[in-house]
Amino acid sequence: MEAIMNPIWPRVFLRFHRKSLFSRRSHSTWAEKATVSASTNSRHMKPTLLVSRLYQPSNLRDVGQDSFLHGEMTCKSQRLMQQAGLIHPSNPGCYYYLPATVRSVEKLIRVIDQEMQEIGGQKLDMPSLCSAELWKASERWDLMGKELLRLKDRHGGDYCLAPTHEEAVTTLVAHQTSLSYKQLPLLLYQITRKFRDEPKPRFGLLRGREFYMKDMYSFDVSEEAAYQTYESVCQAYTRLFARLGLHCVQVQADTGNIGGKLSHEFQLPADIGEDRLLLCGNCSFAANIETVSSDRTDCPQCRTGTLVESKGIEVGHTFYLGKKYSSVFNATFSNAQNKLAEAEMGCFGLGVTRILAAAIEVMSTEEGIRWPGLLAPYQVCVVPPKKGSKVDKATIIAEELVQTLTVTLPRLRGEVVLDDRTQMTIGRRLKDASKLGYPYVVVVGQGALEEPSRFEVICQQTGATMFLSQEGLLDLLGKVETI
Repeated sequence: MEAIMNPIWPRVFLRFHRKSLFSRRSHSTWAEKATVSASTNSRHMKPTLLVSRLYQPSNLRDVGQDSFLHGEMTCKSQRLMQQAGLIHPSNPGCYYYLPATVRSVEKLIRVIDQEMQEIGGQKLDMPSLCSAELWKASERWDLMGKELLRLKDRHGGDYCLAPTHEEAVTTLVAHQTSLSYKQLPLLLYQITRKFRDEPKPRFGLLRGREFYMKDMYSFDVSEEAAYQTYESVCQAYTRLFARLGLHCVQVQADTGNIGGKLSHEFQLPADIGEDRLLLCGNCSFAANIETVSSDRTDCPQCRTGTLVESKGIEVGHTFYLGKKYSSVFNATFSNAQNKLAEAEMGCFGLGVTRILAAAIEVMSTEEGIRWPGLLAPYQVCVVPPKKGSKVDKATIIAEELVQTLTVTLPRLRGEVVLDDRTQMTIGRRLKDASKLGYPYVVVVGQGALEEPSRFEVICQQTGATMFLSQEGLLDLLGKVETI
């Protein structure tokens, strides 16, 4: 019996000791509470994300390096992203995407996936290396000209690094000989790297030689059904940009070397934009100037409005292709009469990395990045006091606050970072936080040691500064939307 009971006494003593501690803590300051809580709960918490451990080397932020690498620094988004250590030039038109940027891209991809799958999209992945035979069959091997990145394999075969996949996806569907009209519409999409041999890459991620794109391809039973699919994708694009807080304009556009009967661009108005747009101030008419006579001033839709020219960044493009590709590659289905019929097609693109850069371009200040809320790499940055300062004890409160936020608000798990570079002043770290664009910065200083505790909260998007209790802070951050 004694041998059995002996191991129990240490646990009883520990339980009594914890109860005693809890009683004493009820009369302690917030800092003392944090000390006990941090020590007892650390084994059950995920490691805190520390700014000092994030891979954003300061030596990669020099935007004055060889111009051959980074091109002309004429674009705000390019300058800000390099200064913040988010991208680093590799060769003309190509960039390293550093971890924070990858987080943003992955978040954007999740938003796109939600919207595309909401309308029936099915995700796949097609080879980037495409045979020249496919492109010759569609006659685009010559039509694309020098923009197509071409190469030969060791056997002398011709290939290209695909900028788009109309030929490949149509060939894939054509191989399914049992496709029925009951399976249509079929919407297949991917999000992959694309390649284009730009003659003069510039503007950072806005015009590069290698980039991420979402391309969707639709197959329908009839022209009427294809137009319905076309409209559903356009509506999904509108919802997508609204979720990101971006004001995009859907404009009539030229079909270009993609071809087809109908085309629209989704343009983000910006002075840096390379596209010239004509917008009516009286109705919803909007068009790329390529589709309208450049000297026309009256609206062709309402006839009474005046067309006003502006610039835009193209972030999305939709095409109704008809049978342009299905007839070439024999993409057929069995119709209701059990006869083979060629599918009506559409294709729909979104420039993933271009959306990211364009959003930074139009939302940011000259000094710091401002993200669409959903796409910020991290939502919250907690800044403790400088080491050795009069309020050094508040450092423990800052560490505890990070854990409290991630435990109390599950949506913020993995979204809160602690700027542990306490050898630097708070001012210096706040300047870095502004450059990186954390939506919320929480400064833990003298106010955190007072009763009641107060935290300085800076909302980067609005520029507002608030002083909130812990409860107020939890209430504010509990409303943050994440993806």
